[in-house]
Amino acid sequence: MKAMVLAAGMGTRLRPLTDHLPKALVEIGGRTLLEITLTRLQAFGVRDVIINVHHFADAIADFLEAHGNFGMRIEVSRETLLLDTGGGLKKAGWFFLEDDRATDEPFLLHNVDVISTIDLQRMVRRHRESEALATLAVQERETSRYLLFNEKLQLCGRRVVRERKDELVRASGELRALAFTGIHVISPRLLTLMKEEGAFSIIDFYLRIAGEGNNIAGFRADDSYWRDLGKPDQIQQAAEDYKNGLFT
Repeated sequence: MKAMVLAAGMGTRLRPLTDHLPKALVEIGGRTLLEITLTRLQAFGVRDVIINVHHFADAIADFLEAHGNFGMRIEVSRETLLLDTGGGLKKAGWFFLEDDRATDEPFLLHNVDVISTIDLQRMVRRHRESEALATLAVQERETSRYLLFNEKLQLCGRRVVRERKDELVRASGELRALAFTGIHVISPRLLTLMKEEGAFSIIDFYLRIAGEGNNIAGFRADDSYWRDLGKPDQIQQAAEDYKNGLFT
């Protein structure tokens, strides 16, 4: 199985930790966020990975080389200009379309700045069963932005709390507001629907194609450990969680 790690962000919220290194190389328990993500993907069975880079891109490339790519095939997708999550995936799309089975074999898309114990095997199985174009790991927890799903856990819209409004892209009955984790399972045929150019959000893209009738599914991961690592205090808390054995 293949995967992409999103690691091109500036890490602005992590300053001063990211004043002189990319967020992917910030450490928790003596390991970088990138190493933690790659090790987890490798344990799941991923052997081929592409990583998008921008901020201190050479530092990430040097780190990978120094560690022998952790025994994996790793490609680096350099972004001269930040392309956001959707644009970054589109630029790296060739990686998932390079063999004859590409249209059938799903891949993982994983933010470098999240840690979780979400069951990736069960998530991929659910993705296959639902025949979705993309499956998003979601949880019932507080966030500033929610994704809205119907009773079949199909994406129907989003809610921005501070704006106190819902944006719906498809008709639905009762809606469930769930928080996205930054972990996706994607079928490569989705890449052919990316008409957007330049920098664009993958969530905006998902909402567009969901509104056109495509199945973007949710995968409930409420009982799994998950932590966003966007701020220094969250890094500190994750270090405590690691010491307490909440993740490995």
